[in-house]
Amino acid sequence: MQEKGDVQVSVLATASHRLTLQGARSGLHGEATVPGDKSVSHRAAILGGIANGTTRIRNFLPATDCHATLEVMRGLGIQVDYTPDEVLVHGRGLRGLSESLRPLDCGGSGTTMRLIAGLLAGQPFYSVLAANAQLSKRPMDRVAVPLRLMGANIMGRSNGRYAPLSIVGGSLHGIQYKMPVASAQVKSAILLAGLFAEGPTEVVEPAPSRDHTELMLRAMGAQVSTDGNVVSIVPTSTLDSLDVRVPGDISSAAFLMAAAAIVPGSRVVIPGVGLNAGRVGILNVLLRMGAPLRLHNERLDNGEPVADIEIEYGQLRGTFISPEEVPGLIDELPILAVIATQVEGVTEVRGAAELRVKETDRIATTVTELRRMGAKIEALPDGFIVEGPVRLHGADVSSHGDHRLAMSLAVAALAADGETTVDDTACIDDSFPGFEQALEAIGVTL
Repeated sequence: MQEKGDVQVSVLATASHRLTLQGARSGLHGEATVPGDKSVSHRAAILGGIANGTTRIRNFLPATDCHATLEVMRGLGIQVDYTPDEVLVHGRGLRGLSESLRPLDCGGSGTTMRLIAGLLAGQPFYSVLAANAQLSKRPMDRVAVPLRLMGANIMGRSNGRYAPLSIVGGSLHGIQYKMPVASAQVKSAILLAGLFAEGPTEVVEPAPSRDHTELMLRAMGAQVSTDGNVVSIVPTSTLDSLDVRVPGDISSAAFLMAAAAIVPGSRVVIPGVGLNAGRVGILNVLLRMGAPLRLHNERLDNGEPVADIEIEYGQLRGTFISPEEVPGLIDELPILAVIATQVEGVTEVRGAAELRVKETDRIATTVTELRRMGAKIEALPDGFIVEGPVRLHGADVSSHGDHRLAMSLAVAALAADGETTVDDTACIDDSFPGFEQALEAIGVTL
């Protein structure tokens, strides 16, 4: 594996839409916290709104996407009290939502739109879910189809394929739905609709996806069962409010883990990270590649496993990521592509066609931008192949408005010679507000 010389780690300039970094050649050290889990924050806000009583949420992710969910819940008549320390969602029960006088703006959050669509499918009133230009290009038929089968009336552009979506809900019946692609968002939408349906609802996944919704519903008293790849829910009359402490987001922690894994001499600790069984694919892959990675202080919080992650630089090797693994690390694949540029051998990802319908076509944009930095990476219809190790070089690259690509390129810059400028980085706040401060905590000079 190629070794790197010693120069100081530094970020030369930071602006609201651009990040310029020098290659990191000395080790990264320190402890850095990551913001609250995005998936758990969304679900706590939504389920808290239909619970009885007040749900208290600490460590809520103060990101653009999660604020979109809070605003949608407010539009449906839910009182939300927000402070940096906690969010109080004053639930009105399963039948307490009210029709909004105006479209409910989901911004660029696909999680907001898909989960709220499931919630609104069970409401006996008319709603419109609006989206920004980027989200309006992402397919929504994958959630509209099963909700229509349950009895909801859903319209949208291109026969309901794209937002804005109009929904007239109520009078649902339970179904058994075999999902063509594993998706926690679609599964969650169906389960939310199932709360209001007549009879049980069953979702059959081709592979298990993250189960944040199931865990939180069970904690609130709903009857949710899981048997392998089959998840079932029966209607209920009430949900109990919760006191939720949102664990750190492992998808955000992945960027810090990657930086430590590929910069020689590094050792980084990330406390309080959520280790949901459907989210730990990144840990499994790093361990398989040979990363010195350890877990400390393992515990449970409202059914969600949490631990402190310690990771060091190591001599890593390439690996094959199978289609069965993809649902558990779909958000981490761009940063895994960066890691793969610095490890010995070939890394291949297959079964990840879902990446093509994220905030961007993440296969195309990841390949294009890493090639600008000298990476040997080839796009596949459903993934990519990376040959390493290579000596990356600084370049002018773009996030294409994709928060995960922006952070992946910032980490790639730490493994590159010279200066790299990542353009259009304001999108990082979609999921990781405080990203630059986290870099500083592990030794990047701002």
